[in-house]
Amino acid sequence: MDVRALFLGLLQGATEFLPISSSGHLVLVPWLLGWPIPSLAFDTLVHWGTAVAVIGYFWRDWVALIRGAWRGFRTRSLNDPETRLLCLILFATVPGALAGALLEDFFEGMFARPAAAAGFLLFTAAILILAEFTWARHSSNPDSDAPRALTDLSWTDALMIGLAQAVAILPGVSRSGATIAAGLGRRLEREAAARFSFLLSTPIILGAGAMQMLQLFRSGGWAGEAATLMVGFLAALVSGGLSIHFLLRYVRRRPLYLFALYCVLMGILGLIVAILRG
Repeated sequence: MDVRALFLGLLQGATEFLPISSSGHLVLVPWLLGWPIPSLAFDTLVHWGTAVAVIGYFWRDWVALIRGAWRGFRTRSLNDPETRLLCLILFATVPGALAGALLEDFFEGMFARPAAAAGFLLFTAAILILAEFTWARHSSNPDSDAPRALTDLSWTDALMIGLAQAVAILPGVSRSGATIAAGLGRRLEREAAARFSFLLSTPIILGAGAMQMLQLFRSGGWAGEAATLMVGFLAALVSGGLSIHFLLRYVRRRPLYLFALYCVLMGILGLIVAILRG
């Protein structure tokens, strides 16, 4: 079981931040391999692994944001760039939090449908291709405005990216893919779109992890799983940190078509198996 825990932990950490959908993979991969569905305890710990990874990678950013929030609180002003960015992150988190709270039963039902996860992987591929096509068209047009930096992010930008994150609760819709695509669609610089996506992931991952942890404490469901849980946690932590570093460097100069192609192949494979088993 520890080998499975290692594999699934690595998978969770990598796919949480690469634009290929962690939820889709954690639905499809055990189903394709005939493995049992991971326990709530395991799911909780690997999500905390990715949370620690993103906080650890961006700890300087979060220290600056918290300091900025303190300055803004004292001066009662949003003029400080860090204060404003933190407010935009919290504002963009609201759609996903509301969708998760109000439509919890619907989303949980979707996680029991591997064919749906496969179909949503194709949707992820489509939004990545559309975002890159739009970006390339604007970039080749000399009359288009230059891409905007993270400091130029508007409230409308944050809302659109936040709505994309809400849609990504569906298994197979990549959270990072949807939010980066939305950022590119709003004409953010490529690295700025990725950085905001990762910063935005922190509250939602922590919130989901906290809710899972509460359920876990109520059920007492981690007895006898300490070694498996630790393997999954550490694997998700390491692969999550490496994935963030890789994607930030990759997206600066390269389009996301490779990830779109992967989502197409994985989605088609899932649909074919669903038809054969159906």
